[in-house]
Amino acid sequence: MTPSRPALAAQIRALIEEYFAQPEPPGEVGLPLHVPSFGADEVNEALDCLLSTRVTMGEKVRRFEAMWAEYLGVAEAVMVNSGSSANLVAAAALVNPAFPRRLMPGDEVIVPAVAWSTTYFPLVNVGLVPVLVDVDLDTFTIDPAAAARAVGPRTRAVLPVHLLGNACDMRPLGELVARHDLVMIEDTCEAHGARFEGRMVGTFGAMGTFSFYFSHHISTIEGGMLVTDDPALADLARMLRAHGWTRDVKKKPAIVNAPIDERFLFVNLGYNLRPMELQGAFGLHQVAKLEPFIKIRRDNVDYWNAGLRRHARWLRECRGRDTNGSRSVWFGYPISVRPEAPFSRDELVRFLESRHIATRPIMAGNFRDQPAIGLFPHRIGGPLPNAETVMRQSFFIGNHHAIPDRERAYVLECIDEFMARW
Repeated sequence: MTPSRPALAAQIRALIEEYFAQPEPPGEVGLPLHVPSFGADEVNEALDCLLSTRVTMGEKVRRFEAMWAEYLGVAEAVMVNSGSSANLVAAAALVNPAFPRRLMPGDEVIVPAVAWSTTYFPLVNVGLVPVLVDVDLDTFTIDPAAAARAVGPRTRAVLPVHLLGNACDMRPLGELVARHDLVMIEDTCEAHGARFEGRMVGTFGAMGTFSFYFSHHISTIEGGMLVTDDPALADLARMLRAHGWTRDVKKKPAIVNAPIDERFLFVNLGYNLRPMELQGAFGLHQVAKLEPFIKIRRDNVDYWNAGLRRHARWLRECRGRDTNGSRSVWFGYPISVRPEAPFSRDELVRFLESRHIATRPIMAGNFRDQPAIGLFPHRIGGPLPNAETVMRQSFFIGNHHAIPDRERAYVLECIDEFMARW
């Protein structure tokens, strides 16, 4: 007799649990940039979507949004299909007629010169002008003093990026915003759970954005989130996320003398940036893993910092922001070669890669030097010596939840071997 569909589904789920319970086959000694953060729970939750055929944005996405809002302590969370899309929705909200302090084409937004490309491109997409300013070498985040010097007559907003899991210095940035009546939005795409003086990053500005890409602290494979304490702004984000219609908004607008089916009421502009229900399914099981993952990442950094202090003559210490209630969550482990060192950053990178330790630049480096910068209006808001140093002297290695003690020690062994040459 052929098993029923429920019986077959139960068998599949049991097999998935058995599969993930099996140990990984031993591989070569090394350190990959990242390993998957999901397991049987996430796969079975996604399987529930596939077997039920409820695969587009639905109840699991809404539950994940509520969980993420609760974790951060914000009123509203709006999920989209990527962190890049979260930045696009935030930028589109700034220039939308429904935004209370609407920005206009040509208005300027101060951004750090070191970030990922999708910090800048959404601003350009909606007609805003990025103003690149220098960064701090201890945290790789925007330098508030450089941001203050860059304010001009068209400056209307500031977009700090909590790079590599480090909180920006939000106190002087907040003072700058208040002094010049600016709007702040935060790019928190790689700083899940980071804090500044006890408060979660992503919650200081009008909006904060997060990414749940495969290699981030927690993952929905792809996926992003916009958070805010403003219900009207959250509803605007929901409309921008999905065609400009009102299906998912919490406060429904009134229809005045219009023969329109309220299920298909379009009241604003919009894209199609909705997440899949499968992404929400992953998120439901990832949130509880975040704090344990953060502890492991922080322990890794403490271990490597202690081991690399013996090479402080040639390597800058990885400091982050960990005082007065602030907490770095370390997306990766940055290493910076001092300019006076007898070897170059690239020589150290090539050596580590030859030993199967994956490396990456610090995001896009100094974006002033990227060819794409010539394709759109922008302004360089002053000298960028630290961004240039980061571009030429810094890189990062993987730092994640699944680094065994052997591999953690192997990193130091390899750096010791390299440094012994000098």
